[in-house]
Amino acid sequence: MHFLSVSIITFNEEKNIRACLQSVCWADEIIIVDGESQDRTIEICREFTDRIFIRKWPGFAAQKQFALEQSIHNWVLSLDADERVRPELAREIQDILNNDTEKAGYLIARRSYFLGKWIRHCGWYPGYQVRLFRKSLTRVSDSRVHEGFIVDGKIGRLEHDIDHFSHPSLHNSLEKLNRYSTLEAIDRLERKKVHWYDFILHPFSAFLVKYIGQKGFLDGMHGFLLSWISAFLKMVLYMKIWLLQRSNSAALDKIKEEAL
Repeated sequence: MHFLSVSIITFNEEKNIRACLQSVCWADEIIIVDGESQDRTIEICREFTDRIFIRKWPGFAAQKQFALEQSIHNWVLSLDADERVRPELAREIQDILNNDTEKAGYLIARRSYFLGKWIRHCGWYPGYQVRLFRKSLTRVSDSRVHEGFIVDGKIGRLEHDIDHFSHPSLHNSLEKLNRYSTLEAIDRLERKKVHWYDFILHPFSAFLVKYIGQKGFLDGMHGFLLSWISAFLKMVLYMKIWLLQRSNSAALDKIKEEAL
């Protein structure tokens, strides 16, 4: 039998964190690494765990790496505050922990919700990510956005899903996408020079991929809106890269600091 640590990073997540913690209250340890929240996040977390670390926000990857390092147990489940472990997934994880396994980690699918609807297409589902793994064989990839866990060993795939409530409103979606596009622009700053046609080809291609290639049209109006938002995000991304490439070093350093 193996024991499980759950690691969660937070920042002003009072609307999400209780449901997240309730979904993993069966775990042997819950670790919270908080980026100096100014709402009731910490207060709520203390109802579930005393393993709370308050740490100035260094970026997603660094914060998740720190959270991973704090776990007492070798098996770790990493969650975001806007995610929930479905009951059937909890049972599946417990079955793995109760039996020996040769796997070093497991991919888990996410049921992501956009404006109140579970999106089944647009490349969102199943959207497998490595979320359950052995601490001793795992590290966090070094990127500002879309960070992930790199596992040294065999990786399996779980049958059941995590629920992901990252887009409860259009305002929330645009706010989050704006921040993530800035982080991605910084990551891609030196990869290529932006040309005028990038502002046309990449957004248009993003829409076609989401709506046609990944069958977003099967999600109805939600799929249509999500595909257009993806296209808009791609245009904003290239605008930001173009602007950053023309910034002086002092301005660029300030943008990087603010983006964290």
